[in-house]
Amino acid sequence: QVQLVESGGGSVLAGGSLRLSCAASGRIFSISEMGWYRQAPGKQLESVAVITSATRTVYADSVEGRFTISRDIAKNTVYLYLQMNSLQPEDTAAYYCSGKYLGKNYWGQGTQVTVSS
Repeated sequence: QVQLVESGGGSVLAGGSLRLSCAASGRIFSISEMGWYRQAPGKQLESVAVITSATRTVYADSVEGRFTISRDIAKNTVYLYLQMNSLQPEDTAAYYCSGKYLGKNYWGQGTQVTVSS
């Protein structure tokens, strides 16, 4: 199985930046895909950015050019990052890290990002 722990959320003014981090442990070498998702109050969970095992990246249209997903491996832990620039109030949401292992998505506990105008 896979365990994921996010960090790095917080409150920022519009136009500011935040960097989210996610530490994945467990069967990390069998993870086929990792990504960041978010859920705003009253809205459905949506994909923000995904990185495959082949390091191909896919971004939601709403964050393309502003957010960057990246991944690093150290000491049996996969670190997933989301650099968020030019943040807007509509980016306010709970952000979740996910890793896909044997076709099943595993999730972190989430971290809140709040952007005020």
